[in-house]
Amino acid sequence: MKRRTLLRSTSIGTIAFLLGITATKSSMSKKPEKISLSDAQWQDKLTGEQYRVLRKEGTERPFTSPLNDEKRTGIYVCAGCDLPLFNSSAKYNSGTGWPSFYQAIADSVETRTDYKLILPRTEYHCARCGGHQGHVFNDGPKPTGKRYCNNGVALKFVAEA
Repeated sequence: MKRRTLLRSTSIGTIAFLLGITATKSSMSKKPEKISLSDAQWQDKLTGEQYRVLRKEGTERPFTSPLNDEKRTGIYVCAGCDLPLFNSSAKYNSGTGWPSFYQAIADSVETRTDYKLILPRTEYHCARCGGHQGHVFNDGPKPTGKRYCNNGVALKFVAEA
């Protein structure tokens, strides 16, 4: 088989494999550049409640966030660094008392296992500033089945213009 015929009949993925080129999710993603502030800088930047939740992994009381009732089209961003985390189209009423979403914007959050309540839970943070947002559970609606249960104080809503 001639090289030209081989190249025409071979997929890009096969060619890349044969050449030893690999593309991983991390090399193709557009992860935000990390930011780091001192504890004093965070305290100056945030309200007391935002600091407690975002930097000390606290939880706000349920049904206290005005974002629970937010119905406009827009984007929910991290209150610590303004990174877009959720589209309003992914928001739904979970009945839990916290703003809930079934999908985060790609590469906007990072997860880790939290054992604070003995049983493991999946905690998620802003991928840029590391601010604690909430926990993700596997009891959400389709299409993902996920429930990103977010502290409202950890978010800001930016309405679509």
